[in-house]
Amino acid sequence: MNLIEIKNAEKSVGPYSKAVCANGFVYTSGQIPLTAEGLLVDGTIEDQTDVVFANLKEVLEAAGSSLDRVVKATVFITDMNDFAKINEIYTKHFGEHKPARSCVEVSKLAMGVNVEIEVIALSNK
Repeated sequence: MNLIEIKNAEKSVGPYSKAVCANGFVYTSGQIPLTAEGLLVDGTIEDQTDVVFANLKEVLEAAGSSLDRVVKATVFITDMNDFAKINEIYTKHFGEHKPARSCVEVSKLAMGVNVEIEVIALSNK
């Protein structure tokens, strides 16, 4: 098992790794719209989701993978009315690649954000 941390990324807001590589897979922790400087992105749900994907890309790269190797995504949102807007950004980042996915509305997310995404991807290592 290989624990992934990123030197120039925001600090984790809890006792966990950004990702764990095990048995040919990369399991990311949920990524939220938090910049490397530790600032929450205040903007539209689309702006926030773009930052989440930027964070996911960085974590996957550090783990030796990429978005095109994602096999499963789990999306947590605080308002299912944002589903279509999040789907637009999700499609922009995944393109024709369509990993398995779950989308769950939750009452709250860490730091009061509106979207969090975690993925499982094949490792390139």
